[in-house]
Amino acid sequence: MTTKGLWTDGRLRYGGDWNPEQWPQAVWREDVALMRAAGVDLVTVGVFAWSRLEPAPGRYSLDWLDRVLDLLHDAGIRAALATPTASPPPWFSLAHPDALPVTADGVRLHHGSRDTYCAAAPAYRTAARSIAEVLAARYAHHPALALWHVHNEYGTTCHCAHVETAFRRWLTDRYGDLDALNDAWVTSFWGQHYTDWAQVAPPRATQYLGNPGQLLDFRRFWSDTLLSAYTAQRDLLRAANPAVPVTTNYALGDWVPVDHARWAREVDLVAVDHYPSRTDRGAEEQTALTADLARGWARHGAGRPVPWLLMESAPNQIHAGGRMHTKEPGRMIRHSLAHVARGSGGVLFFQWRAPAGGAERFHSAVVSHAGADTRVFREATRLGAMLGRLAGTACGAVQAGVAIAHDAASGWALRHPGMPRDGLDHPGEVAAAHRALWHAGITADLVTPGDPLDGHRLLLLPALYLASDATVDWVRRHVHAGGHLLVTWLSGVADEHARVRPGGYPGAYRDLLGVRVEEFHPLADDERVPLTSGGIGRIWSETVHLTGAEPVTAYIGGVLDGRPAVTRHRVGDAHTWYVSTRPDDDTYRRLLTDVAHRAGVGPTCPEAPPGVEAVRRRAGDHTRLYLFNHTDRPQRVPADGHELLTDEPVAEVLTLAPGGVAVLRERVPPQGVATAARERSAAMRTASPASTVPIT
Repeated sequence: MTTKGLWTDGRLRYGGDWNPEQWPQAVWREDVALMRAAGVDLVTVGVFAWSRLEPAPGRYSLDWLDRVLDLLHDAGIRAALATPTASPPPWFSLAHPDALPVTADGVRLHHGSRDTYCAAAPAYRTAARSIAEVLAARYAHHPALALWHVHNEYGTTCHCAHVETAFRRWLTDRYGDLDALNDAWVTSFWGQHYTDWAQVAPPRATQYLGNPGQLLDFRRFWSDTLLSAYTAQRDLLRAANPAVPVTTNYALGDWVPVDHARWAREVDLVAVDHYPSRTDRGAEEQTALTADLARGWARHGAGRPVPWLLMESAPNQIHAGGRMHTKEPGRMIRHSLAHVARGSGGVLFFQWRAPAGGAERFHSAVVSHAGADTRVFREATRLGAMLGRLAGTACGAVQAGVAIAHDAASGWALRHPGMPRDGLDHPGEVAAAHRALWHAGITADLVTPGDPLDGHRLLLLPALYLASDATVDWVRRHVHAGGHLLVTWLSGVADEHARVRPGGYPGAYRDLLGVRVEEFHPLADDERVPLTSGGIGRIWSETVHLTGAEPVTAYIGGVLDGRPAVTRHRVGDAHTWYVSTRPDDDTYRRLLTDVAHRAGVGPTCPEAPPGVEAVRRRAGDHTRLYLFNHTDRPQRVPADGHELLTDEPVAEVLTLAPGGVAVLRERVPPQGVATAARERSAAMRTASPASTVPIT
């Protein structure tokens, strides 16, 4: 399956979620006219419309959706038609109370919100397939249909009797017999040895700490269960018209029990929803991280002309700290184009028009309660024009010499409450490493263990707690091929079943790193440990013994005074580094800048001033340089080429307006970009600069 049909014209898709069922038909026509004015060409419809599409069991009301799709087609706008299975109608919940989700405490939840379903309940799976079949039969060949959007943000968890039966079946398939299960879960501890499959249940509320192997496998099982719910619908939709791609939108966050990398093999297009949780520069850091994650997941579906799509984002708000922060002028455009720079095939928002009522009546929208005569709508229209100017220019691979390993199961395993410290967070450590590189101006790829590492001079393992033999072999092959490696604390400590590897930490990687860790010394939240490099360590520290490595930085004070904190080891042509504490952000940035430099990796745009983000993409001998000014002052960057958003030539220096964005078709061949930039940097103060238009 390919998404080629959506992007054969080279355009970046633009739009968002539209909910016409919430409005009278007069508003539909107004909305479509506004979409055309804003440059919208793709909208998602029907996401939460199950109760309107099937108001009673087996009775369908589709005439209104016919009119919606015809209206879009007449306006030249394509549809991502959703199956509405994330929000079962009230009649379903009343008829099938056993299909309502049950918490780990045994509490059955009730209808009244979205996601009130159990994905393992036969009645729910049957009803979901039925509504998908009806939509497929009616709309699979509708001229407006561009994409099937299955469900919405899979993530609801359940612990009911249906789940218990399905979990046992999954475990039987995985382990074959109880002896293998008992061994993997180390059930000899606390007398949990199982002698009959009937004794095995999902993890529920218990007296004290649950079994870590059981908890980890349940997360894996539930990801697979949700995936099977998706593929059941996907297969129906594909059969109706194989030419139409099928996807679902990934939700992000600790609450989501989904292995997105595994799912990427089953979707025709990786689609992500991104809502930053910080209002400071952290929102830009999170935007870059999410885009790089999506690009990494999309790598598992090689051969797609457009690897992934930003399916949902908020036009004008950031929800953080219990409040809705209004995005500053230009921030919507910067966030949107930052996703495009890192590979997205377009920009979609949630939502198009703000609803008059309902739980998300104050959620961000392109057309707010104030109507279209607003700053937000004008900025959205401007973004649409920018995306139009980038048609056919956004192609090419993002250039990154550093790879950061990310693994869903390691994140799940570290959340077990029996760990040496609360709050251990593999995704958080991935984010910290990515943030340090982002501030250093170094672009990184996010990879899953086992992914090809061609072109990556440096591999980072941030708290990659689980290490199967296959993962260990993957790391070894990288190092023995001359690739550099940096491993942080709590990496390689356990195998894929969360069983600790004996012999000292970091378990699987001791010989590669030339160290052996004897003891952990977790730090309190407010505790800091000084380092001889002048830096600061947080969260964690360790008793490190050298078994071939050399010390780079040592601890100062306390029981670890003078002991190694950061080490370096030579393995053939490669260097391997071990970091036994979490450096604070500034220390981490300096460390990773040095490590990357020794690996032959530098900033994307070395002369870019602080606060200017740079991403380079290359297709053959052609390069595009995306520049983002995240400051409130003009910034000058050495550049040579043609600026695509303003359609102006650039010679020597480009001036980015405060909050501005530029997309440069570079004139210098890729191998000469950095050298030419350094040669031009001396002219920055005297050259007559080209300017970008400020985004306000």
